[in-house]
Amino acid sequence: MNEKNHDIVIIGSGPGGYVAAIRAAQIGLNVAVVENKDLGGVCLNWGCIPTKSLLRTSEIYEYLINAKEFGLEADVLNLDTNSIVKRSRDIAKKLSKGIDFLFKKNNISLILGKAQIDKDKNVIVEKKDKEIIKLFAKNVIIATGASPNTLPFINSDKRIWNYMNAMTPTKVPKKLCIIGSGAIGIEFASFYNALGAEVSVFETQTRILPNEDHEISNSLEMALKERGIKFYKNTEVKDIINEKKLIVKTLNRSKAEEKNYDFNNILVAVGVKANIKDLGLEYTDIIVENKNIKIHECGKTNDPKFYAIGDVAGGPWLAHKASHEGILCVENIAGLKKNHIELKDTQIPSCVYSRPQVASIGITEEQAKKKSLKIKIGKFPLSANGKALSLSETEGFVKTIFDSNTGEILGAHLIGAEVTELISSFALAIKLEATEKEILETIFPHPTISESIHESVLNAFDKSIHI
Repeated sequence: MNEKNHDIVIIGSGPGGYVAAIRAAQIGLNVAVVENKDLGGVCLNWGCIPTKSLLRTSEIYEYLINAKEFGLEADVLNLDTNSIVKRSRDIAKKLSKGIDFLFKKNNISLILGKAQIDKDKNVIVEKKDKEIIKLFAKNVIIATGASPNTLPFINSDKRIWNYMNAMTPTKVPKKLCIIGSGAIGIEFASFYNALGAEVSVFETQTRILPNEDHEISNSLEMALKERGIKFYKNTEVKDIINEKKLIVKTLNRSKAEEKNYDFNNILVAVGVKANIKDLGLEYTDIIVENKNIKIHECGKTNDPKFYAIGDVAGGPWLAHKASHEGILCVENIAGLKKNHIELKDTQIPSCVYSRPQVASIGITEEQAKKKSLKIKIGKFPLSANGKALSLSETEGFVKTIFDSNTGEILGAHLIGAEVTELISSFALAIKLEATEKEILETIFPHPTISESIHESVLNAFDKSIHI
């Protein structure tokens, strides 16, 4: 058995693990990363990046279908599913190779194999060639991510997908069922709808994207319905019968009504679960709470040797949150962050790359009212924005929520073209503790969709110019 010593061993190379490793190397720490599957984790290989590549294809396809609106005429359009998937996979491979390059550049040891913690709290790795390596480290960061959830009645059937299967179809299904209307479900609904599938989405809650502000959820549902997507809310999928077609048995909770629907394929998008199985956590003092590793500030667990970052430590399940946690964790280990640092959920932006896009940060209007906060709300429709009009992308609006007494930005909720690129302005403003005064005094370039940020704040304080 080979034995190696390191300052930090990181289990997992996703957005949390690889960023933590690079920062640790920059500080001068001796770091090793153990990866059992794909370098870059789910995000680079099966999540964030390849899904956006697919969505870009569907977006261009929609543009071409509607070319006459722009004074253009296109010949007959042909879908090449294999080429669409290949482009997505090639982009994922390119980024994964990029992580490998960064590891070599920063002298980070990469060990491909399955990691497990032993009774002495060391990390044992079984490599692909069955060689066993024992890693000694002062600190271990667990960044193993999460895997897609399933449903208890699901049988093995290649027509029933998780998000990985949905990224590599051999053809576009005629009728697609999506169970769950979170970010994953909604993004795939947009993609397959744009390519011609009849898409139906089943959601147990009373609205889609239930964690978003109610006006955003309602507006997105209307926009997607206009594109032909069907929604069955407050509806539970009770069973799936594997016949010539897949039969989905449902129960509408409000009507106590049972109905059956048939589909060619089913995508199960009902959340994720932490990858903690067979890690050897029983040999540590780590506490598992709600099936996630319980952490404190800077990724600390209840065992002083172990840290956890990203999806394995619970929601929000976002790549950028994992990366930020990784940097905080490593800098704390190195003694660069001596004061208590709390990563606030209200400072983490969220993005959904549907068409139209959704982006948000902070609290919703409902949450503000539950806290009995005195608030001012501003809204500005993209239909009144010159750049959005020139792009023929007038769906949506920007909504801002402020504390009436202090002017503090409590939340921002956006729906429309490229709003995922706008939300960072609010993230920066919230981090800098800006008030409405700073935003109102900021000069936004014209013509841009970003002007709608300014206009929304003007509206909140009864100073609207363009509405």
